[in-house]
Amino acid sequence: MRRTLGTVAAVMVAAALVAGGAAPGMSAPGRAADRARGEVAIFYYPWYGTEARDGAWQHWQQHGNTPPSQIASGWYPARGPYSSSDPAVIGAQMREIASVGIDTVIVSWWGPESVEAARLGDVARIARGAGLRVALHIEPFAGRTPLGLEAEIRTLARAGITDYYVYDSVLTPDADWRALAARLSGVRLFANTYLPGKALAGRFAGFYTYDVYIHDGSSFPRVCASARRLGLVCAPSVGPGYDAVRATGDTRVRARAAGSRYDHMWRGAVRATADIVTITSYNEWHEGTQIEPARAVGGPYASYDGAYGRVGRAAQRAYLDRTAEWAGRYRARMGR
Repeated sequence: MRRTLGTVAAVMVAAALVAGGAAPGMSAPGRAADRARGEVAIFYYPWYGTEARDGAWQHWQQHGNTPPSQIASGWYPARGPYSSSDPAVIGAQMREIASVGIDTVIVSWWGPESVEAARLGDVARIARGAGLRVALHIEPFAGRTPLGLEAEIRTLARAGITDYYVYDSVLTPDADWRALAARLSGVRLFANTYLPGKALAGRFAGFYTYDVYIHDGSSFPRVCASARRLGLVCAPSVGPGYDAVRATGDTRVRARAAGSRYDHMWRGAVRATADIVTITSYNEWHEGTQIEPARAVGGPYASYDGAYGRVGRAAQRAYLDRTAEWAGRYRARMGR
């Protein structure tokens, strides 16, 4: 069950965000450049909960699973099924993310009354304490409309969150996104699309792909070249693979291939000289896109053994450490 976030709580979240850092210099929607190119950002999910801390299992129990022995993922977290409301867990995760050269955490947000919104203040404060920027991933929650987002974005922008990635933006008419963009200043909105022209039609500042099942990175150079001609920020998404069968029953799979798929996607993003490389994901355990450490427990769960030649405990961080390598290569390519 989700906890709600009322008006008083929303003010408290905004105050916590402000305490975590003042708003940086900002640009109008639809304009590409206001920060140095070469940013690495990662999608982060604060939606997990445990009986001990939250009164019920949250997300780990999807699709008929019974935590802690059975969880809604094909992998098992090295830290076990955790609570995203635990500051100690958040702190360890943010330090881990910062340690591999990631600049920005893009936090999943399911509307102002969601549990993710209730946790945003703590996540942002702790992330900033680890030296990370915070952006928002606006999910397709019930009743979401572009103009309905205006007040929330204004409040969060004053608190220092100025980048907004809009998932499934293509399901809403371009004219509605243009109307929102015309009413906002000082923020960047990113469309979830593979088509630069679609992002331009909605007056987005740029676009990201997110999906690492469909896209493999091969066409990132062509797409980013098109984005530059249109004055858009190109932020394609890279990820290690996809496997959601235990969480959703979806039988489509993109195997990790011992890390070669992740390498292939990163190679495409680096060749494209993408303005931002977005990573799908730090901890979307349901879809098997996570790079958060996993441990080998046997049974129905896979492990990272074999990734980049690692086995056992050394394999748990295989994808995090590879991210550090690729982030370094990317920044070198971008002259950072």
